[in-house]
Amino acid sequence: MIKTVGIVGCGWFGLPLAQFLQERGTKVYGSKRSQSAAEELNVFGINGFQLDLDDDEHLASNHQTITNALNVDCLVVNIPPGLTKAPNAYLQRLAKLKQLTAGLDYKKLIFVSTTGVYPAIDGVLTEKDAQAHSPVSEKLLQAEQVFSDKPNMCVVRFAGLVGPQRHPGRFLAAKKDLAGGTSAVNIVHLNDCIAAVSQLIFESSGSGIYNVCAPEHPTRQAFYVKAANMLGLTAPEFLEEVIDHHALSSATGKLICSQRLVEELNFEYQFSDPMDMLEACE
Repeated sequence: MIKTVGIVGCGWFGLPLAQFLQERGTKVYGSKRSQSAAEELNVFGINGFQLDLDDDEHLASNHQTITNALNVDCLVVNIPPGLTKAPNAYLQRLAKLKQLTAGLDYKKLIFVSTTGVYPAIDGVLTEKDAQAHSPVSEKLLQAEQVFSDKPNMCVVRFAGLVGPQRHPGRFLAAKKDLAGGTSAVNIVHLNDCIAAVSQLIFESSGSGIYNVCAPEHPTRQAFYVKAANMLGLTAPEFLEEVIDHHALSSATGKLICSQRLVEELNFEYQFSDPMDMLEACE
């Protein structure tokens, strides 16, 4: 039985996940990179601890405190890749975290990844279709392997994240001459990410890799025009060749499939249709 959960990275996703678990009686430890930010987690009933994987002096002097916080029933690794700014730092941080957890056994370890591991090809893509199609995707796949020797490990690959303070209406507002108007939207709401990870934490049967993406896929044009209009922003304009009624009713390109999560864990999305997410993103 999972009674304690540690979340490495209590940011936009990690903090609400920690709050959700804490409110349901789970003892939660959450990390932030600075001591002051870690202490602020205590306000939410979360046991905050500092963990700066870029600071070797900090890791050495606080080793026991950090390992005590990481000594939980379930560990959720939620470190933003940040590969565009520092391509090698992500894997280095994960390697240091792996060292810190070397002597610890987990009933469940959940690694938060991304659907960026899938190539931009036409068709329905399942968990088996990931490939190193670019330098970024290669590092993402390497990252997924860092904890692969840990028993009871799960990888969750989130599609594009939307939710509070992350309204998709701002993503493409006022942009012009955009290509890919008929391309499918692969997106997921924060609430569904929290629900999926929470279910995996407590479901002993959950293992392997799971996509977390809304099952329905509107076209980029239909979705982003509506999203911008909802905020009163200038709608994006897509190239003329993709503006026709047939195109707007049928998405093309890459469609991320999350059927494994639904079938194996009986998971139910709160927002199956991205169009329905928009009012829940203010």
